[in-house]
Amino acid sequence: MGHTYPRQLNLLNMNAKILFISDLHLGHYNMAIRRGFENAEEMNQHIIKSWNSVVNKKDTVYILGDITMEKAADYPLLNQLLGFKKVVLGNHDKAQHIPQLLKYVNSVAGMVKFGSPYGNIFLTHCPIHPSELEFGVKYNIHGHVHENTIDDIRYKNVSCENIDYKPKSLEELLG
Repeated sequence: MGHTYPRQLNLLNMNAKILFISDLHLGHYNMAIRRGFENAEEMNQHIIKSWNSVVNKKDTVYILGDITMEKAADYPLLNQLLGFKKVVLGNHDKAQHIPQLLKYVNSVAGMVKFGSPYGNIFLTHCPIHPSELEFGVKYNIHGHVHENTIDDIRYKNVSCENIDYKPKSLEELLG
């Protein structure tokens, strides 16, 4: 009977997805205006609604940086986003805010090497140098450059505005 529970638990998690998004910039008025919203609250609510339309509570979402614009005040909004949240820090995520951020997310890292059926992937905020992709890493999923993209199939930009504010799966990005 001791083996039944872990087996059931594994079956429950089989349908969980792993998804990717970056550059939420929650609470940032100027980014909201740049993205075509009336204000930061409208942008925040759009991000929450879009996120929750594709993420389930058992899914894992890697947020590849820039949760806010260097402010911890909007971190409580992360509680409205479904799923387990793993953060790869961005240039606007302040080191001194990490203890506060960890109240709302499951983990924080500077960079993640992610094994997948598509090969090894670097998860970063800023795109990495192409030479980093020559040593057993096939792709770089990143943000930072917003609507700009790198003309190289090895780079996948998941900045909010590039992916309709909805976290994307590996299959959607690479399949």
